[in-house]
Amino acid sequence: MTLDRRGVLAGLAAIGPATHALAQSPMGLARGPVKPTWESLVDHYRYPDWFRDAKLGLWSHWGPQSVPEQGDWYGRFLYMQGHPAYEHHLKTYGHPTKTGMLDILDRWTAARWDPDALIDRYKRAGAKYFVSLACHHDNLDCYESRYHAWNALRVGPKRDIVGTWAGAARRAGLKFGVSNHAAHSWHWYQTAYGFDPEGALKGQRYDAFTRRASDGRGTWWDGLDPQQLYTGAHAVLPAGIDTIAAMNAWHDAHDGQWVETGPPGHPGYAAKWLLRQADLVEKYRPDFCYFDDYGLPFGPIGLQAAADYYNRSIAWHGKIDVVLTGKMLKPNERFGIVQDVERGFTDHLWDEPWQTDTCIGDWFYNVARLNDKSYKTAEQVIQRLADVVSKNGNLLLSIPQPGDGSIDGEEERILDGMAAWMAINDAAIFGSRPWRIYGEGPTKTQPGMQNEGSAGQFTSRDIRFTTSKGVLYAIVLGKPEGSVSIAALGSGRLKGAAIERVTLLGGGTCAHRQDRGGLHVDLTRGRSPFVPVLRIDGHGLTGLA
Repeated sequence: MTLDRRGVLAGLAAIGPATHALAQSPMGLARGPVKPTWESLVDHYRYPDWFRDAKLGLWSHWGPQSVPEQGDWYGRFLYMQGHPAYEHHLKTYGHPTKTGMLDILDRWTAARWDPDALIDRYKRAGAKYFVSLACHHDNLDCYESRYHAWNALRVGPKRDIVGTWAGAARRAGLKFGVSNHAAHSWHWYQTAYGFDPEGALKGQRYDAFTRRASDGRGTWWDGLDPQQLYTGAHAVLPAGIDTIAAMNAWHDAHDGQWVETGPPGHPGYAAKWLLRQADLVEKYRPDFCYFDDYGLPFGPIGLQAAADYYNRSIAWHGKIDVVLTGKMLKPNERFGIVQDVERGFTDHLWDEPWQTDTCIGDWFYNVARLNDKSYKTAEQVIQRLADVVSKNGNLLLSIPQPGDGSIDGEEERILDGMAAWMAINDAAIFGSRPWRIYGEGPTKTQPGMQNEGSAGQFTSRDIRFTTSKGVLYAIVLGKPEGSVSIAALGSGRLKGAAIERVTLLGGGTCAHRQDRGGLHVDLTRGRSPFVPVLRIDGHGLTGLA
């Protein structure tokens, strides 16, 4: 079934009197040939050439949860006694019975945010598209939201974060995208309705359970309803739990599950999500939209959002020229939207374009990453990029920002290292296509999500291939000691093709020899600082793709 305008408005009206006015707002999903079914999405969708050429996107995964500088999911974990985020919140801001995630919103200042300067740095690091976080699980819309009063123009920086990023990215010639994570806010936030199971304030409910719109009179959030931020009490921790272990077990079994349905008995939540999503794409016309969901959120409502986006693209461009991503897709679904693999790998060359997204640290800024020097290095980022591109994918990379909107000095050095590599080697990446095999080498990457830690350290025997404009490129992931041998380019495997010249990008022509065992290249005359790239010219090489 689909949810038409009447159904959406009825769902909104069901939320309650506080948002009844929303149900009277005019709303229309875009009309067009794409219908809200998987069959229609697959029938109409074609992967845009710009996305296949772009290869690298940079992501500002930035919002109020960046303010405490404690990493990911702060707005959930601050309400879980015993968690480091809870302890930090207690010491820094106060007890969550009185001071919760709502109060962090007002501390998000963006005081040192210079979007044009950051976009310039990201572009030099190789970004061809840029993505702004539009709404995370904390349920704050970081844009001029028509249907959600808790937005960045009303609270926090009091600026249109998404719109400002969009202007900066497009002035720099980059494609622009948004990410929407709000489908999960309702279960993610249920910890805010809980309590301490131990200690002096045992059993006293946290702020989401008690705060109402009337409590905001005369405060910075005057006129706003906390229940619209915290989403409502949909899975409330029962009274009587008296140990931290029991509390954690209850959360794990109930609100801690990653589900793609709306809160039971509350159709207004998913209906409002659809309004917010349609408003987002109508207002900013993104080239790219990231859903933090397995498949599409809310079943038929997610399908309506996808059809709306594609039909809008047809109206904007005369064709579907946008990218919509989802995770854990079924095989047929990967031809209707683009598969995203969060912090993970694939072990094979895909027929269809795909994307992996990762971060140099935590998704939200964590100062510990700076202090203990645990960011991904520029070398590791480029290794990851080469591996993904060789397998027909793109890399979306997040550079976390503190609440003030700056980036730290170590992040600047990582981006500068990427920029230096791109200045020499970008021909092997942008606009490229996979070769007949993605590569070779002893280091295995296990397929799946959230498994970055399972990959070993790449060596000089780990090679990745790309092709572009009739040229074959071999990207050496590790640091070679004087020479490198590539088994896939041995004479026994290149029947009907011949290698005529090998050039180290940035280093000149290389002496080489070929036998049945491989191509052996002398790199003693110099190489790039990390991840050297060999340009291999000859006849019949790319015809093997």
